[in-house]
Amino acid sequence: MLTGAVPWPAEFAERYRRAGYWTGETLADLLREPARTAGDRPAVVTLRQRVSYAELDAWADELCGGLWRLGLRAGDRVVVQLPNGPDFLALLVALFRLGAVPVLALPAHRLAEIGYLCAHTGATALVIPDVLARFDHRELAREVSATVPELRHVLVAGAPGEFTALAQVRAEPVDLPGPDPDEVALLLLSGGTTGRPKLIPRTHNDYAYQLRTTAAEMGFDASGAYLAALPAAHNAALGCPGVLGALRVGAPAVLAASPSPDEVFPLIAREGVTLTTLMPAFLPLWMETAPIFQADLSKLTVEVGGAALDPRLAARAEEALGCTLTRWFGMAEGLLSFTRPDEPAQFRHTTEGRPMSADDELRAVGEDGRDVPAGEVGELLVRGPYTLRGYYRAEEHNRTAFTSDGFYRTGDLVRLLPDGAMVVEGRIKDVVNRGGEKVSAVEVEEHLRAHPKVADVAVVAVPDPGLGERSCAFVVATDGEPALSELRGFLTERGLAGYKLPDALILVEDFPYTPVGKVDKAALRASHE
Repeated sequence: MLTGAVPWPAEFAERYRRAGYWTGETLADLLREPARTAGDRPAVVTLRQRVSYAELDAWADELCGGLWRLGLRAGDRVVVQLPNGPDFLALLVALFRLGAVPVLALPAHRLAEIGYLCAHTGATALVIPDVLARFDHRELAREVSATVPELRHVLVAGAPGEFTALAQVRAEPVDLPGPDPDEVALLLLSGGTTGRPKLIPRTHNDYAYQLRTTAAEMGFDASGAYLAALPAAHNAALGCPGVLGALRVGAPAVLAASPSPDEVFPLIAREGVTLTTLMPAFLPLWMETAPIFQADLSKLTVEVGGAALDPRLAARAEEALGCTLTRWFGMAEGLLSFTRPDEPAQFRHTTEGRPMSADDELRAVGEDGRDVPAGEVGELLVRGPYTLRGYYRAEEHNRTAFTSDGFYRTGDLVRLLPDGAMVVEGRIKDVVNRGGEKVSAVEVEEHLRAHPKVADVAVVAVPDPGLGERSCAFVVATDGEPALSELRGFLTERGLAGYKLPDALILVEDFPYTPVGKVDKAALRASHE
C-alpha cells in the first residue's frame, strides 16, 4: 500500500472480496476489451475531436512508455491539472498502467492549491495546460518548481515553453507488470473543512467496484453515451459512473468544457447522450434555453447532486426538459446514495435515495455519539467497501475524522428513513457549497487575516438563488475599511482559486459567540438574511 494511505482492516477486505465487490479488476485494464472487440467505436468525443477505442488504447500505451522513459515509476505521484479533453483520459489510463498515482487537481486551482498538492504528495511530475481561460499555467509551474525540489518534470498540453510538451512524451510501449488491485489507483481531493484540502486514496478494487455498480444501477451500458459537462477531475463526472465508467463499458465519453447550453445541447443531440451529471444551479438555465435549441432530452437521465435540490425545481425541470432526474448525495471519500431512474418521481425528487452497496453501513448520531431514532436528524457516519479508512498523510486529522471502529464522520446532517432511504438536511462542517464547489471557510479566513486591514474574519455561507450558497466575509477591521474588491485582489495575489474569493463583505464591530466561545456563524448568517 502506498506509504501514507490507510488500508481497510484485513477482515473487512476479505469480507468485501467474498461478497464479490472487490474482484481484482484494475483501472489499468480500462479500454482493453472495447479496443479489442470494437476498436473503431468512439471512446472520447468533444465538439471538435473524436478518438476511437483503438486509438485511445494505443495513445495510453505510448504515453505510459514515454513516462517510463522519463523515469517515472510505480508509486510516483503525478499532479494532473488538465481540463476536460481526450489527453486527460489518455494520461489517466497511462498512469494507471504505469502504476503511478494521479493526484487530480482542478483547472481553477492556483499557487496555493497546486503548490500544496505537489509538496504534500512529493509529486514527481506536474501536468498542466499552457494557457486556459487567459491564465498561463506555465508561470504557475515556474513558481511551484522553485519551491518543490521533488518535482522533476512539468508536462504541458500545448506550447511547453521551457518545459516538456505532453505530446512529445509518447514512445514505444513497455511491458510492465499490472498494478496490485489493492494498491492506491488515484488521489482525489476532498471538499475540505480545514485550511488545506485532504487527499482521498482510492484503490483499483474499490473504484472499479464503484464504476461497475453505478453503471449497473443507472442502466448504463455500451448502448449509451455519458456527457461530462462538469470537470472530469471531480468524482461525480469521473466515476459515478462518469467518464471512466463509460470507458469501462465501451460507451462514448462525451466531454464538454462546461454545462453551457450552446455546447452541451448540440453534443447531446449529435452523440445520443443518455446520461450526464449536473449541479442544481444549472437546471433553470437548461429549462430556459432548451426550447431555443429545440433540444430533445427525452432519452436523457440527469444525475443531480453536489448541492441541495428543491423538490419543486426537480419536478418543474423534469417536466420542462422531458428528461429523467435522479437525485444524488455523494462524496469523493466514498459513499454514494442516489435514486434510480425507474423509481417513482416523488421518491426521486424528495430523497437522496438508497446507498449504492448492500454493505454500506450508515448511522445517524446525535451530539453524544449515539444513534438517533429512524427519521430523526443526526450526523451521518459511514463505512463500507468503497469509503476510505483514512486520508492520505493525515494521521492527526484521521484520529478525529474516524471513529475507533472505522466509521467516517461525514459532517452531514441526515435523516435515515425506515425504508432505507436518506434525506440530507444540512451539514455541520464549515464549508461553503458554492454551486457545487466546496470552499473551506477556514482556508479563506486564514488568508484574509494576513491582510493589514483585517483584525478578524468569519466566512459564512449565505443563500444564493443561482449558486445555492455564496460566501460572505464578516470582517472586524483594523485601521481603515477594506473594500471587497481589495480583499478579493489580495486573495488572488496569494494564489487562491477564483471560486474561493468571498462574494460579499460585511464589516462588523465584533462577532457573536456561542456558549463554548466559538464564533456563532449561525447568528451571523441570520443577521445577513
